[in-house]
Amino acid sequence: MEGLALPKDKKFSVWINILALAIPAVVAILLNPRVGKVDLGTWTKVLPHVNAVINSLTSISLLAGFYFIKQRNIVAHRRMMSLSFLMGALFLVSYVLYHLSNESTPFGGEGTVRVVYYFLLVSHISLSIGVVWFVLKAIYFALSGQFAAHRRMTRWAFPIWLYVSTTGVIVYLLISPYYK
Repeated sequence: MEGLALPKDKKFSVWINILALAIPAVVAILLNPRVGKVDLGTWTKVLPHVNAVINSLTSISLLAGFYFIKQRNIVAHRRMMSLSFLMGALFLVSYVLYHLSNESTPFGGEGTVRVVYYFLLVSHISLSIGVVWFVLKAIYFALSGQFAAHRRMTRWAFPIWLYVSTTGVIVYLLISPYYK
């Protein structure tokens, strides 16, 4: 991404809006229990564990990117944010493959942990839907040299993305005992 520079063009906003709607729509369709599953093999059973690692690395690279921009180290910031974006894309592919081929795992906890789990899960899912648009816009603004707009967008994108990636790990840790 370092050498990539995008022009200021309204068509990019249209494509960002389309992607920001399409990605959550596809994921929602795949999570629908009435959608048949595709047999991709037993290797897909490991994907929730892989996703937790990806989310952990995303959280770390987001924090590193934040640190580097505060130090005015733009090259290191760009590398960390590019890594975060790559991790997010990899997570999305892995998540879709898992849910394309496996039923969702029901949470078996009871009491307070159940309330905490569902609060985190609902907030995680809700914010993950919206963060796609913020991240895509922030990246577009950075790559098109619109740094003031990039900074304004990242005031929303960064904390939401960090929350989503971090709660993804916590949700995984809470549900992992119930994976078959």
